[in-house]
Amino acid sequence: MATEPPAPPSAFFFIILVTVFALTPIAHSIPFIVLHGIGDKCSNRGITHFTELLGNWSSSQGYCIEIGDGTWDSWVLPLLEQTAIVCEKVKEMTELSEGYNIVGLSQGNVIARGVIEFCDGGPPVKNFISLGGPHAGTASVPLCGSGFICILVDNLIKSGIYSDYVQEHLAPSGYLKIPTDIISYLEGCRFLPKLNNEIIDKRNSTYKERFSSLQNLVLIMFEHDTILIPKETAWFGYYPDGSFSSVLPANETELYTEDWIGLKTMDEAGKVKFISVPGNHLAISRSDMKTYMVPYLEDQASTQPVIIDSSSHRGSSSIRNFVMELVGLTKNRPLLLTVD
Repeated sequence: MATEPPAPPSAFFFIILVTVFALTPIAHSIPFIVLHGIGDKCSNRGITHFTELLGNWSSSQGYCIEIGDGTWDSWVLPLLEQTAIVCEKVKEMTELSEGYNIVGLSQGNVIARGVIEFCDGGPPVKNFISLGGPHAGTASVPLCGSGFICILVDNLIKSGIYSDYVQEHLAPSGYLKIPTDIISYLEGCRFLPKLNNEIIDKRNSTYKERFSSLQNLVLIMFEHDTILIPKETAWFGYYPDGSFSSVLPANETELYTEDWIGLKTMDEAGKVKFISVPGNHLAISRSDMKTYMVPYLEDQASTQPVIIDSSSHRGSSSIRNFVMELVGLTKNRPLLLTVD
């Protein structure tokens, strides 16, 4: 009785090979955006280099999102307007349509949070990495600090910081929070009270829902920060209402205990990373970038069927990374991004 010949071994192995490739998890790159701080711009060398390093080390595509002309507009455009500009830009970028990560620098962090909380119809934000963000406010004007001359300048500005004119023409006024003048802050400050859900009769559950939907919130504080007053604001810590005498850690503030924006919910779920690094404002070393930032920007696993290409982007990125290692870009030296 005649029998059919067995299938050629090569055909059998080909079927097995295709099945394995189809089911094996592969890297799926999630892009990221960078939002720079006050007085900076995307075309400045520090920002472009910073974005390139993170892109090369994580094998993810990075984009610095500019607001207006950058430097000047970062000072004078109200933060709600700056947030709206970024919101429209991310919605227009097809590269971000499946989701993206955000890296914020100083003032760029409150704009980033504005995008997360306020941007209707925007693509989902997966991870948010914050470097030196004034999340709970700042009691000193950025670029000044705590010196004697700065105190005098601060007093002049603070005398009208919550006026309509200043709120409309000085971006940092949107997150300047004077602990001894909380009533004026809540009544006149147009950005941070909204962002942090501080106004009792205007609290918005959507803002909390959107912010707490992040997969990871990475809060990086600089141990010798002289720009943010207090430095603990980078972790949502701040002065108690009515006093400059001490700084409350984040988990002792009302924002946390009453969970106004979902920070407590995320922290209890293990999503919040409180990280302290040496150095002044935004002076982060390459080794700290690799340790604390890159893991949250790296490719995510996917099981989608793909066509394997030996000249893939992943391979070319590995070559670039190897070359960068050779030229010394992994040395543990500070990468001062900006002066804000």
